[in-house]
Amino acid sequence: QVQLVESGGGLVQAGGSLRLSCAASTRTFSSYAMAWFRQAPGKEREFVAAIDLSGSSTYYADSVKGRFTISRDNAKKTVYLQMNSLKPEDTAVYYCAADFGVVGATNHARDYDYWGQGTQVTVSS
Repeated sequence: QVQLVESGGGLVQAGGSLRLSCAASTRTFSSYAMAWFRQAPGKEREFVAAIDLSGSSTYYADSVKGRFTISRDNAKKTVYLQMNSLKPEDTAVYYCAADFGVVGATNHARDYDYWGQGTQVTVSS
């Protein structure tokens, strides 16, 4: 069982930045592709970004491309999401997710084995 704990959410003005972190409890963190998803009130959970096992390949939703950056530190068992130029439409609960033993990374929530509890990001206009 893998526990994922997100942190770094909060309230920020439009145009501002936040950095989310997700710490994993597993010793085999480097065996998991990692991703961030988000869910706004009344909407379905949507893919934000993903990163492969080594961190050499990253994937982004079109809505965040050029503004968000996903990265990982396998020694610290942590994945990050740097969010710049935030917009009110980025307001959501952000979840990190782990997918064991895959090549690359997927943008489908159903493929991920473990999920964090989420962290709220609110962007005011």
